[in-house]
Amino acid sequence: MGAGMLFNRMESGRASISDAVYLEVITGLHGTMLPNILAAACLAMVGAITTYETGDRVTAGLTAAGVVVAIVRLIEMFAFRRRLTRAPQLGRAEAVRWERRYVTGTIVTALILGLFAARSIVLGDALCCVMAVGIGFGFGAGVVARLALRPVAALLDLIAIAAPAAIVTLMQPDLRHVGLGLLILMYVVASFEMVRLSFNASIKQITLKRQFEQLSRVDPMTGLANRSALATDLPAMLAAGTIAVHTLDLDRFKEANDRFGHPVGDALLKQVAGRLRAIAAADDLLVRMGGDEFVLVQRAVDDAEAMAMRIVNAISAPYDVDGQTIELGVSVGVAVAPDDGRTAEALLSRSDRALYRAKESRGGYVLARQLRMPEAGQTVSEGLAA
Repeated sequence: MGAGMLFNRMESGRASISDAVYLEVITGLHGTMLPNILAAACLAMVGAITTYETGDRVTAGLTAAGVVVAIVRLIEMFAFRRRLTRAPQLGRAEAVRWERRYVTGTIVTALILGLFAARSIVLGDALCCVMAVGIGFGFGAGVVARLALRPVAALLDLIAIAAPAAIVTLMQPDLRHVGLGLLILMYVVASFEMVRLSFNASIKQITLKRQFEQLSRVDPMTGLANRSALATDLPAMLAAGTIAVHTLDLDRFKEANDRFGHPVGDALLKQVAGRLRAIAAADDLLVRMGGDEFVLVQRAVDDAEAMAMRIVNAISAPYDVDGQTIELGVSVGVAVAPDDGRTAEALLSRSDRALYRAKESRGGYVLARQLRMPEAGQTVSEGLAA
Protein backbone atom coordinates (compact mmCIF):
# COMPACT_ATOMS: atom_id res chain seq x y z
CA MET A 1 0.00 0.00 0.00
CA GLY A 2 2.87 2.37 0.87
CA ALA A 3 4.52 1.70 -2.49
CA GLY A 4 1.22 2.35 -4.26
CA MET A 5 0.82 5.66 -2.46
CA LEU A 6 4.38 6.56 -3.40
CA PHE A 7 3.77 5.87 -7.08
CA ASN A 8 0.45 7.73 -7.01
CA ARG A 9 2.20 10.74 -5.52
CA MET A 10 4.95 10.53 -8.08
CA GLU A 11 2.51 10.33 -10.98
CA SER A 12 0.39 13.19 -9.61
CA GLY A 13 3.52 15.27 -9.21
CA ARG A 14 4.45 14.53 -12.79
CA ALA A 15 0.97 15.49 -14.03
CA SER A 16 1.11 18.78 -12.10
CA ILE A 17 4.15 19.95 -14.03
CA SER A 18 3.26 22.80 -16.36
CA ASP A 19 3.58 22.29 -20.10
CA ALA A 20 6.61 24.60 -20.28
CA VAL A 21 8.46 22.75 -17.50
CA TYR A 22 7.46 19.37 -18.94
CA LEU A 23 8.86 20.31 -22.35
CA GLU A 24 12.02 21.49 -20.62
CA VAL A 25 12.34 18.10 -18.90
CA ILE A 26 11.85 16.16 -22.16
CA THR A 27 14.33 18.39 -23.95
CA GLY A 28 16.81 17.71 -21.16
CA LEU A 29 16.42 13.95 -21.61
CA HIS A 30 17.50 14.36 -25.23
CA GLY A 31 20.09 16.99 -24.38
CA THR A 32 23.25 14.89 -24.42
CA MET A 33 24.27 11.86 -26.46
CA LEU A 34 27.49 11.17 -24.58
CA PRO A 35 26.09 8.67 -22.00
CA ASN A 36 24.53 6.62 -24.79
CA ILE A 37 27.73 6.67 -26.82
CA LEU A 38 29.88 5.70 -23.81
CA ALA A 39 27.53 2.87 -22.81
CA ALA A 40 27.64 1.48 -26.35
CA ALA A 41 31.43 1.81 -26.52
CA CYS A 42 31.91 0.05 -23.16
CA LEU A 43 29.52 -2.72 -24.15
CA ALA A 44 31.27 -3.19 -27.49
CA MET A 45 34.70 -3.32 -25.84
CA VAL A 46 33.78 -5.69 -23.02
CA GLY A 47 31.65 -7.81 -25.37
CA ALA A 48 34.50 -8.12 -27.83
CA ILE A 49 36.93 -9.10 -25.07
CA THR A 50 34.53 -11.63 -23.54
CA THR A 51 33.69 -13.14 -26.93
CA TYR A 52 37.40 -13.40 -27.76
CA GLU A 53 38.26 -15.04 -24.43
CA THR A 54 35.30 -17.41 -24.21
CA GLY A 55 34.03 -17.76 -27.78
CA ASP A 56 30.47 -17.33 -26.46
CA ARG A 57 27.97 -16.56 -29.22
CA VAL A 58 25.27 -15.34 -26.80
CA THR A 59 27.63 -12.63 -25.57
CA ALA A 60 28.39 -11.67 -29.16
CA GLY A 61 24.67 -11.47 -29.95
CA LEU A 62 23.92 -9.32 -26.89
CA THR A 63 26.82 -7.05 -27.77
CA ALA A 64 25.58 -6.58 -31.33
CA ALA A 65 22.02 -5.97 -30.11
CA GLY A 66 23.22 -3.35 -27.63
CA VAL A 67 25.18 -1.47 -30.28
CA VAL A 68 22.22 -1.52 -32.69
CA VAL A 69 19.88 -0.18 -30.00
CA ALA A 70 22.40 2.57 -29.16
CA ILE A 71 22.52 3.61 -32.83
CA VAL A 72 18.72 3.69 -33.03
CA ARG A 73 18.59 5.85 -29.88
CA LEU A 74 21.16 8.25 -31.30
CA ILE A 75 19.08 8.59 -34.48
CA GLU A 76 16.01 9.25 -32.34
CA MET A 77 17.87 11.99 -30.42
CA PHE A 78 18.94 13.64 -33.69
CA ALA A 79 15.33 13.49 -34.88
CA PHE A 80 14.10 15.14 -31.68
CA ARG A 81 16.61 17.97 -32.05
CA ARG A 82 15.53 18.54 -35.65
CA ARG A 83 11.90 18.58 -34.52
CA LEU A 84 12.64 21.39 -32.07
CA THR A 85 13.85 23.59 -34.93
CA ARG A 86 10.66 23.17 -36.99
CA ALA A 87 7.23 24.76 -36.69
CA PRO A 88 4.80 24.37 -35.07
CA GLN A 89 6.16 24.47 -31.55
CA LEU A 90 6.34 21.12 -29.80
CA GLY A 91 3.16 20.50 -27.79
CA ARG A 92 2.64 18.38 -24.71
CA ALA A 93 0.85 15.53 -26.48
CA GLU A 94 3.68 15.17 -28.99
CA ALA A 95 6.28 15.50 -26.23
CA VAL A 96 4.62 12.57 -24.41
CA ARG A 97 5.17 10.42 -27.51
CA TRP A 98 8.84 11.42 -27.64
CA GLU A 99 9.18 10.60 -23.95
CA ARG A 100 7.69 7.13 -24.44
CA ARG A 101 10.14 6.42 -27.23
CA TYR A 102 13.02 7.60 -25.06
CA VAL A 103 11.92 5.51 -22.07
CA THR A 104 11.42 2.45 -24.29
CA GLY A 105 14.97 2.87 -25.53
CA THR A 106 16.42 3.11 -22.02
CA ILE A 107 14.51 0.02 -20.82
CA VAL A 108 15.64 -2.06 -23.80
CA THR A 109 19.23 -0.89 -23.24
CA ALA A 110 19.01 -1.71 -19.53
CA LEU A 111 17.64 -5.18 -20.26
CA ILE A 112 20.44 -5.93 -22.73
CA LEU A 113 23.05 -4.80 -20.18
CA GLY A 114 21.38 -6.90 -17.48
CA LEU A 115 21.37 -10.01 -19.68
CA PHE A 116 24.96 -9.27 -20.69
CA ALA A 117 26.04 -9.14 -17.03
CA ALA A 118 24.11 -12.31 -16.24
CA ARG A 119 25.73 -14.14 -19.13
CA SER A 120 29.18 -13.02 -17.99
CA ILE A 121 28.47 -14.42 -14.52
CA VAL A 122 27.39 -17.75 -16.03
CA LEU A 123 30.57 -17.92 -18.14
CA GLY A 124 32.66 -17.69 -14.96
CA ASP A 125 35.47 -15.44 -16.23
CA ALA A 126 36.15 -13.22 -13.23
CA LEU A 127 37.54 -10.18 -15.07
CA CYS A 128 34.89 -10.26 -17.76
CA CYS A 129 32.23 -10.57 -15.06
CA VAL A 130 33.60 -7.55 -13.18
CA MET A 131 33.63 -5.47 -16.35
CA ALA A 132 30.08 -6.50 -17.34
CA VAL A 133 28.63 -5.85 -13.88
CA GLY A 134 30.52 -2.56 -13.78
CA ILE A 135 28.82 -1.40 -16.99
CA GLY A 136 25.45 -2.21 -15.41
CA PHE A 137 26.28 -0.28 -12.24
CA GLY A 138 27.45 2.68 -14.29
CA PHE A 139 24.30 2.71 -16.40
CA GLY A 140 22.23 2.49 -13.22
CA ALA A 141 23.97 5.57 -11.82
CA GLY A 142 23.09 7.41 -15.03
CA VAL A 143 19.45 6.33 -14.67
CA VAL A 144 19.34 7.83 -11.17
CA ALA A 145 20.73 11.11 -12.48
CA ARG A 146 18.68 11.39 -15.70
CA LEU A 147 15.32 9.92 -14.76
CA ALA A 148 14.66 11.40 -11.32
CA LEU A 149 11.49 13.05 -12.64
CA ARG A 150 10.42 9.80 -14.28
CA PRO A 151 10.58 7.43 -11.27
CA VAL A 152 8.50 4.64 -12.80
CA ALA A 153 10.80 4.53 -15.82
CA ALA A 154 13.83 4.68 -13.52
CA LEU A 155 12.58 1.71 -11.49
CA LEU A 156 11.90 -0.33 -14.64
CA ASP A 157 15.43 0.45 -15.86
CA LEU A 158 16.98 -0.57 -12.55
CA ILE A 159 14.98 -3.80 -12.46
CA ALA A 160 15.91 -4.59 -16.07
CA ILE A 161 19.59 -4.10 -15.27
CA ALA A 162 19.63 -5.99 -11.98
CA ALA A 163 17.06 -8.79 -12.27
CA PRO A 164 18.88 -11.09 -14.73
CA ALA A 165 22.19 -10.90 -12.86
CA ALA A 166 20.54 -11.21 -9.45
CA ILE A 167 18.52 -14.27 -10.53
CA VAL A 168 21.60 -16.01 -11.94
CA THR A 169 23.74 -15.35 -8.87
CA LEU A 170 21.08 -16.30 -6.32
CA MET A 171 20.55 -19.60 -8.15
CA GLN A 172 24.19 -20.53 -7.51
CA PRO A 173 24.76 -22.60 -4.36
CA ASP A 174 27.99 -20.97 -3.21
CA LEU A 175 28.19 -18.06 -0.77
CA ARG A 176 30.13 -15.75 -3.13
CA HIS A 177 27.42 -15.75 -5.79
CA VAL A 178 24.66 -15.29 -3.21
CA GLY A 179 26.58 -12.36 -1.78
CA LEU A 180 26.92 -10.81 -5.23
CA GLY A 181 23.20 -11.28 -5.85
CA LEU A 182 22.31 -9.61 -2.56
CA LEU A 183 24.73 -6.78 -3.34
CA ILE A 184 23.00 -6.19 -6.68
CA LEU A 185 19.56 -6.14 -5.01
CA MET A 186 20.76 -3.68 -2.36
CA TYR A 187 22.13 -1.50 -5.16
CA VAL A 188 18.68 -1.38 -6.77
CA VAL A 189 17.01 -0.46 -3.46
CA ALA A 190 19.57 2.25 -2.71
CA SER A 191 19.38 3.60 -6.26
CA PHE A 192 15.60 3.86 -6.16
CA GLU A 193 15.79 5.60 -2.79
CA MET A 194 18.02 8.18 -4.48
CA VAL A 195 15.44 8.50 -7.26
CA ARG A 196 12.72 9.06 -4.66
CA LEU A 197 14.69 11.75 -2.85
CA SER A 198 15.66 13.45 -6.10
CA PHE A 199 12.04 13.31 -7.27
CA ASN A 200 10.76 14.98 -4.09
CA ALA A 201 13.41 17.69 -4.27
CA SER A 202 12.79 18.29 -7.97
CA ILE A 203 9.01 18.53 -7.51
CA LYS A 204 9.52 21.10 -4.73
CA GLN A 205 11.82 23.13 -6.98
CA ILE A 206 9.36 22.94 -9.88
CA THR A 207 6.48 23.96 -7.60
CA LEU A 208 8.43 26.98 -6.38
CA LYS A 209 9.35 27.84 -9.95
CA ARG A 210 5.71 27.70 -11.00
CA GLN A 211 4.67 29.85 -8.04
CA PHE A 212 7.30 32.47 -8.85
CA GLU A 213 6.33 32.38 -12.53
CA GLN A 214 2.69 32.90 -11.56
CA LEU A 215 3.52 35.75 -9.20
CA SER A 216 5.63 37.45 -11.84
CA ARG A 217 2.66 37.38 -14.26
CA VAL A 218 -0.09 38.57 -11.89
CA ASP A 219 -1.03 42.10 -10.88
CA PRO A 220 -1.28 41.95 -7.06
CA MET A 221 -3.92 44.69 -6.91
CA THR A 222 -6.55 43.19 -9.20
CA GLY A 223 -5.49 39.57 -9.63
CA LEU A 224 -5.42 40.07 -13.41
CA ALA A 225 -2.40 39.28 -15.54
CA ASN A 226 0.21 42.02 -15.75
CA ARG A 227 1.92 43.44 -18.82
CA SER A 228 4.62 40.75 -18.80
CA ALA A 229 1.91 38.16 -19.48
CA LEU A 230 0.75 40.25 -22.43
CA ALA A 231 4.24 40.13 -23.93
CA THR A 232 4.28 36.32 -23.86
CA ASP A 233 0.62 35.37 -24.37
CA LEU A 234 -0.48 37.86 -27.03
CA PRO A 235 1.90 36.56 -29.75
CA ALA A 236 0.84 32.98 -28.94
CA MET A 237 -2.86 33.86 -29.16
CA LEU A 238 -2.24 35.68 -32.44
CA ALA A 239 -0.42 32.67 -33.87
CA ALA A 240 -3.36 30.43 -32.88
CA GLY A 241 -5.96 32.48 -34.77
CA THR A 242 -7.64 35.85 -35.22
CA ILE A 243 -8.02 38.04 -32.15
CA ALA A 244 -9.31 41.47 -31.13
CA VAL A 245 -7.30 43.73 -28.81
CA HIS A 246 -9.34 46.11 -26.63
CA THR A 247 -7.19 48.78 -24.96
CA LEU A 248 -9.01 50.50 -22.06
CA ASP A 249 -8.37 53.68 -20.13
CA LEU A 250 -10.66 54.73 -17.27
CA ASP A 251 -12.14 58.22 -17.43
CA ARG A 252 -12.49 60.35 -14.28
CA PHE A 253 -10.56 57.80 -12.22
CA LYS A 254 -7.86 60.29 -11.20
CA GLU A 255 -10.49 62.72 -9.93
CA ALA A 256 -12.16 59.98 -7.87
CA ASN A 257 -8.81 58.81 -6.52
CA ASP A 258 -7.81 62.34 -5.51
CA ARG A 259 -11.19 63.10 -3.95
CA PHE A 260 -11.87 59.89 -2.02
CA GLY A 261 -8.31 58.67 -1.41
CA HIS A 262 -6.12 55.82 -2.55
CA PRO A 263 -7.96 53.04 -0.66
CA VAL A 264 -11.14 53.93 -2.53
CA GLY A 265 -9.15 54.11 -5.77
CA ASP A 266 -7.79 50.63 -5.12
CA ALA A 267 -11.30 49.34 -4.45
CA LEU A 268 -12.50 50.88 -7.72
CA LEU A 269 -9.75 49.14 -9.66
CA LYS A 270 -10.71 45.81 -8.10
CA GLN A 271 -14.35 46.33 -9.04
CA VAL A 272 -13.39 47.28 -12.59
CA ALA A 273 -11.35 44.06 -12.81
CA GLY A 274 -14.34 42.09 -11.53
CA ARG A 275 -16.66 43.59 -14.16
CA LEU A 276 -14.17 42.82 -16.92
CA ARG A 277 -13.92 39.22 -15.73
CA ALA A 278 -17.70 38.95 -15.82
CA ILE A 279 -17.92 39.90 -19.51
CA ALA A 280 -14.73 38.21 -20.79
CA ALA A 281 -14.80 34.66 -22.11
CA ALA A 282 -12.84 31.93 -20.33
CA ASP A 283 -10.15 31.85 -23.04
CA ASP A 284 -9.79 35.65 -23.31
CA LEU A 285 -6.80 37.42 -21.77
CA LEU A 286 -7.28 40.25 -19.25
CA VAL A 287 -4.30 42.44 -18.41
CA ARG A 288 -3.80 45.41 -16.15
CA MET A 289 -1.12 47.48 -17.84
CA GLY A 290 -0.67 49.78 -14.83
CA GLY A 291 -2.53 52.70 -13.29
CA ASP A 292 -6.04 52.77 -14.76
CA GLU A 293 -5.12 51.11 -18.06
CA PHE A 294 -6.31 47.62 -19.03
CA VAL A 295 -6.19 45.37 -22.08
CA LEU A 296 -8.66 42.65 -23.03
CA VAL A 297 -7.56 40.26 -25.76
CA GLN A 298 -10.64 38.60 -27.27
CA ARG A 299 -10.66 35.42 -29.34
CA ALA A 300 -14.21 35.76 -30.72
CA VAL A 301 -13.44 38.55 -33.19
CA ASP A 302 -16.89 38.42 -34.81
CA ASP A 303 -18.15 39.83 -31.52
CA ALA A 304 -15.46 42.54 -31.22
CA GLU A 305 -17.67 45.62 -31.51
CA ALA A 306 -20.36 44.08 -29.31
CA MET A 307 -17.66 43.34 -26.72
CA ALA A 308 -16.51 46.97 -26.86
CA MET A 309 -20.10 48.08 -26.20
CA ARG A 310 -20.36 45.67 -23.26
CA ILE A 311 -17.12 47.03 -21.82
CA VAL A 312 -18.34 50.62 -22.04
CA ASN A 313 -21.71 49.80 -20.49
CA ALA A 314 -20.24 47.65 -17.71
CA ILE A 315 -17.49 50.06 -16.67
CA SER A 316 -19.74 53.13 -16.89
CA ALA A 317 -22.31 51.76 -14.42
CA PRO A 318 -22.11 53.41 -10.94
CA TYR A 319 -19.81 51.99 -8.24
CA ASP A 320 -20.58 51.69 -4.54
CA VAL A 321 -17.47 51.94 -2.36
CA ASP A 322 -17.93 52.33 1.40
CA GLY A 323 -21.31 53.94 0.90
CA GLN A 324 -20.01 56.34 -1.73
CA THR A 325 -21.59 56.23 -5.18
CA ILE A 326 -18.91 56.88 -7.80
CA GLU A 327 -19.29 57.09 -11.54
CA LEU A 328 -16.48 56.45 -13.98
CA GLY A 329 -16.25 56.38 -17.73
CA VAL A 330 -14.05 54.41 -20.07
CA SER A 331 -12.38 54.90 -23.42
CA VAL A 332 -11.75 51.83 -25.54
CA GLY A 333 -9.67 51.33 -28.67
CA VAL A 334 -10.21 48.12 -30.65
CA ALA A 335 -7.86 46.54 -33.18
CA VAL A 336 -8.74 43.28 -34.93
CA ALA A 337 -6.27 40.89 -36.55
CA PRO A 338 -5.39 40.52 -39.34
CA ASP A 339 -7.04 43.64 -40.81
CA ASP A 340 -5.53 46.03 -38.27
CA GLY A 341 -2.21 44.23 -37.90
CA ARG A 342 -0.53 40.87 -38.18
CA THR A 343 1.85 41.26 -35.24
CA ALA A 344 1.29 41.88 -31.54
CA GLU A 345 3.14 45.20 -31.75
CA ALA A 346 1.01 46.43 -34.66
CA LEU A 347 -2.25 45.49 -32.93
CA LEU A 348 -1.26 47.20 -29.68
CA SER A 349 -0.13 50.31 -31.54
CA ARG A 350 -3.34 50.62 -33.54
CA SER A 351 -5.58 49.90 -30.58
CA ASP A 352 -3.71 52.66 -28.71
CA ARG A 353 -4.35 55.07 -31.57
CA ALA A 354 -8.02 54.17 -31.52
CA LEU A 355 -8.04 54.65 -27.73
CA TYR A 356 -6.64 58.19 -28.06
CA ARG A 357 -9.35 59.02 -30.56
CA ALA A 358 -11.97 57.69 -28.13
CA LYS A 359 -10.54 59.85 -25.32
CA GLU A 360 -10.68 62.88 -27.60
CA SER A 361 -14.37 62.12 -28.02
CA ARG A 362 -14.79 61.96 -24.20
CA GLY A 363 -15.23 58.24 -23.89
CA GLY A 364 -16.83 55.34 -25.70
CA TYR A 365 -15.10 53.06 -28.15
CA VAL A 366 -13.39 53.50 -31.48
CA LEU A 367 -12.49 50.72 -33.90
CA ALA A 368 -9.05 50.95 -35.44
CA ARG A 369 -10.50 50.30 -38.88
CA GLN A 370 -12.52 53.49 -38.54
CA LEU A 371 -9.29 55.49 -38.43
CA ARG A 372 -8.47 54.22 -41.93
CA MET A 373 -11.79 55.39 -43.38
CA PRO A 374 -10.77 59.01 -44.04
CA GLU A 375 -8.20 57.70 -46.48
CA ALA A 376 -11.10 56.47 -48.61
CA GLY A 377 -12.94 59.76 -48.27
CA GLN A 378 -15.16 58.58 -45.41
CA THR A 379 -15.76 60.06 -41.99
CA VAL A 380 -14.75 58.55 -38.70
CA SER A 381 -17.63 57.05 -36.74
CA GLU A 382 -17.27 56.38 -33.07
CA GLY A 383 -19.26 54.30 -30.63
CA LEU A 384 -20.07 56.34 -27.57
CA ALA A 385 -21.32 55.30 -24.17
CA ALA A 386 -25.04 55.06 -23.85
